[in-house]
Amino acid sequence: MDEKLKYSLLRGELVDTQSIWTRHEKRVWFITLITGTCMLYSTRTTMPLLVPAVASAQKWTKTDSGTVLSSFFWGYTLTQVVGGYFSDRFGGQRVILCAAVGWSLITFLMPTIIWSAGSIKSYAIPFIVAIRILNGALQGVHFPSMISLTSQNLCPNERSSFFGLLTAGSALGTLLTGIMGSFLLDYFGWSYVFRVIGLMGVAWALVLRYYAMAGERNRIINIATPSRLCANKSPVETTAVPWLRYFSRLSFWACVLTHACEMNCFFVLLSWLPTYFHDGFPHAKGWVVNMIPWLALPPCTLFAKYLTTKLLAREWHTTTVRKLIQSCCFAAQNLALFVMSRTSDFHTALICMTIIIGGTGFHNNAVTVNPQDLAPMHSGSVFGLMNTVGAIPGFLGVYLAGHILELTQSWPMVFSAAAGINLVGWIIFMVFGSAEAIV
Repeated sequence: MDEKLKYSLLRGELVDTQSIWTRHEKRVWFITLITGTCMLYSTRTTMPLLVPAVASAQKWTKTDSGTVLSSFFWGYTLTQVVGGYFSDRFGGQRVILCAAVGWSLITFLMPTIIWSAGSIKSYAIPFIVAIRILNGALQGVHFPSMISLTSQNLCPNERSSFFGLLTAGSALGTLLTGIMGSFLLDYFGWSYVFRVIGLMGVAWALVLRYYAMAGERNRIINIATPSRLCANKSPVETTAVPWLRYFSRLSFWACVLTHACEMNCFFVLLSWLPTYFHDGFPHAKGWVVNMIPWLALPPCTLFAKYLTTKLLAREWHTTTVRKLIQSCCFAAQNLALFVMSRTSDFHTALICMTIIIGGTGFHNNAVTVNPQDLAPMHSGSVFGLMNTVGAIPGFLGVYLAGHILELTQSWPMVFSAAAGINLVGWIIFMVFGSAEAIV
């Protein structure tokens, strides 16, 4: 008998209760995926960081800048559900790889795109907007694919904490852009920021292809548990997503709408944070304002994960824990937004912005992982739909923020609107939110 077959038969009695990924595979995929999320957000935040410099060079108005920034989310909404669906059927790693090559190359070529658009004058903004829509569409598949991949390869009690930690990569990516991007911008110019970060994205895609995914081919399949034979390929390929059952439950819509409300706050600040400090505090160091607020997200994510684990270990109901953690997010963010709308002090504004970004770490361990509670068999597709709706306030909020600033020059109005939308989401989730599986 073949040695691998003997080994797999021998393992059959030992691994029935283990996750599909081995301990080594978990480490490999965790490092790979958190690095990929870091690169995703690093490329995503290059334009918000550079828009003051690019707008000055290209003579853009605030409305033009808002249109360019928000157009990313137009594409981001298009591929969430599709990305989750294909990931559930064919494997999230394949979808992530194909998309990563695309968004990395677009980032690398963005200076050429902007310079080329400048030569066609009246069509410059529409041309850049079209490219940004494509970039958003490619990045839109990342999180649905990642949650699908982890759901297929981890035990239920590991999924939410594993995925919650992966979301900390968004802060790492934003920090990378804030620190390295600010340095490159100050000493070499805005085009070098796009080039360097784009090349780093391509390098990560190669690592994903030739290291992490290569391990899949060497995996020894446990033939003693037939239900796992196709776990990496198509766990639900014979089962259509029962959308009508999900749509009929208030807990599903509470998850979707609460995520949309928090994402409005997050995306508005993600896109306009550099401009806010550039306009209000022009003498502030760029690397300070683009780095310090994002330093709060990883520790807050880890603390929220620790708190969630502790409360669940004490047999708190999962629904109660999700609501408590999400309440921490909204309470901290709204308090900070209230103070920010009434201060003109740089240090106070910086502290408040840090609290707001840190609050997202609690959201990442509550509503963001809620699709795994509600739809353990279709988490990629459900998360994709949730993120699609979540991206709609992203592009509407980012555009309207630019329009408000163009007309009124009022940052307090922008912050007050974000706080009001947060409050709506908070009420919805407290009343209708749940962690009970629908299907």
